Amino acid sequence: MKKGCTIRLLTLLAPLLMLTSWGQVAKAQEPEAKLTGNMSLMGDYRFRGFTQTNYAPAMQGGLDWEHRSGLYLGNWNSSVAQNLYNGATIEMDFYGGFKGAVPGLMGTIGDVGAIYYLYPKSGVDSISMDYANKAINNTEIYAGLTNGPLSLKVNYATSDYFRYAYLSGAPLSTKGTTYMDLTFSKEYAGLVWGAHVGVLNLKNFNQSKFLMASDAGSPGLVQTVNDYRVSLGRDFGDNAVVSATYYSTSKRAYFQTDLTGLHSAGKPGLVLGFTKGF
Repeated sequence: MKKGCTIRLLTLLAPLLMLTSWGQVAKAQEPEAKLTGNMSLMGDYRFRGFTQTNYAPAMQGGLDWEHRSGLYLGNWNSSVAQNLYNGATIEMDFYGGFKGAVPGLMGTIGDVGAIYYLYPKSGVDSISMDYANKAINNTEIYAGLTNGPLSLKVNYATSDYFRYAYLSGAPLSTKGTTYMDLTFSKEYAGLVWGAHVGVLNLKNFNQSKFLMASDAGSPGLVQTVNDYRVSLGRDFGDNAVVSATYYSTSKRAYFQTDLTGLHSAGKPGLVLGFTKGF
């Protein structure tokens, strides 16, 4: 990592990294550790506002292990479009970190960790010879704060962002790309109301190899793109939740639905979903 990037990242994370006396998340009477899981059927898989399944349904599911100390590990998976992830039909996310009460900030929970995005068989079952043996993956570290219904989280790419420069043949890596996530979630009148705004800041965006997907043409990328969502959910008991989420982006053509096509991946749309926890 470049020295300048390191300094900026440490400045960003310093308030959390100095919190060596975080309290325990779980109460004393709770078990030492617990394992939970979830399965979902979604009308579309949107990642940071952009479809990952070419606007088609997705199957998703994961497992989470949490310790009373605040340590956690997890795995989450989703189907994805094969022509977007160079032969891969599934995304596998592996993450781990630490959560705990922040001293001096009443009711605030801090969270630091890392996540690795893996796409098995990407580059193996390649969609074209141009992308043969070019695997897609991504690694990020993150830090966040939650207080009541509000949460703020920042992700920092420690590698070329989803191999974007590598796949495009661009000379400069997108390592150092950041994503800021501000989310509101609150239960009221038996429903869970949610709202979100995210800001992606793409490192080394101004390269001739980077083109914005568009049905009408391909202008160059801009540095930032925002995504928005509002959601409504209801728990019908036994951890069975039905949700409706509306997605939108500031630049709907910022990414495309496949590696070689020109169709926009960020079109506004309503996504219905069903999730069962266990």
